[in-house]
Amino acid sequence: MVRAIGLVSGGLDSVLAARLLMDQGIEVLCMCFISAFFDDKKAKIAAKMLGVPLRSVDFIDIHMDMVKAPVSGYGKNMNPCIDCHALMLETAGKIMEKEGYDFLFTGEVLGQRPMSQNYGSLNRVAKLSKYRDKVLRPLSAKLLEITPMEESGLVDRERLESFNGRSRKPQFELAAKFGFVDYDPPGGGCMLTDPGYSDKLRNLLKVMPQATSFETDLLRLGRIFWPAKEVLAVGGRNHQGNIRLSKAARTSDLLFSVSPPVAGATILLTGKLTDSEENLDSSILNIGAQLAVRYSKAPMAGSTKVIITDGDGNKIRTIEAENLSENELEDLRTPQLS
Repeated sequence: MVRAIGLVSGGLDSVLAARLLMDQGIEVLCMCFISAFFDDKKAKIAAKMLGVPLRSVDFIDIHMDMVKAPVSGYGKNMNPCIDCHALMLETAGKIMEKEGYDFLFTGEVLGQRPMSQNYGSLNRVAKLSKYRDKVLRPLSAKLLEITPMEESGLVDRERLESFNGRSRKPQFELAAKFGFVDYDPPGGGCMLTDPGYSDKLRNLLKVMPQATSFETDLLRLGRIFWPAKEVLAVGGRNHQGNIRLSKAARTSDLLFSVSPPVAGATILLTGKLTDSEENLDSSILNIGAQLAVRYSKAPMAGSTKVIITDGDGNKIRTIEAENLSENELEDLRTPQLS
């Protein structure tokens, strides 16, 4: 029995690639990767549609390291697609070798994406993965260099496809042939392709070069501010946002909220919150408190009491804070690099 591991994101292309091989009697294992920027939700649906097992692989840490300094650079936003695909194939390749699978495959289509799926990029991805001779792209195989799997007869090249370009018509026609009617549209799923999120991530890596998936997750939870070097502030946009921030906070983080009965946003501060003597930095505390006042129903003039708690909900102290001016607020939206 020929056995193959396929990188399956949940989109139509990877589903079709898997089905082409399954129709040749090849045993397929779908593999999906979980990082700080994408998950396996769509892949679970795709594997169920195909009727094959799915293995979700957590590579959050190594993926984060790669995102910070991709050797092949970024796409239009903060998406290092070439290095990301190579890292997935490298990780899958190690599993392939360990468990005795014969080759790897993907749903990549030649010319579908100008940067990451041109002829040179597809070759680079395979080379960087360290498994160049084990990577098959069933949807464009007839337009690409023949692989050892095809030469040896493990895969019938004539039963593969020659898809090329950005048109989705060939995929839709093949999907109809296979009876697939309920599938996800192309694109989406990876936060690194989102312009707004990418801007926040660029700023985060400037302010906090050692950022982890904890900080990148926070970027999705509310308004973002940069009080100081190595400090990130996030403000809840509504009641549910406040709850999510409170649940996300670690023991070492600080949460700010105006004293009841005044309603307002919860502000979470994380990062280097102490001064040179390792005491809580009073200037940072004041900024957190001012943000809480700014995004509350407190009067514009005068001072307001703000309660500070740690991430476990223990009260640290109560301080008086005034509202921020528009200029002060705008400054906090700009990364502080010193």
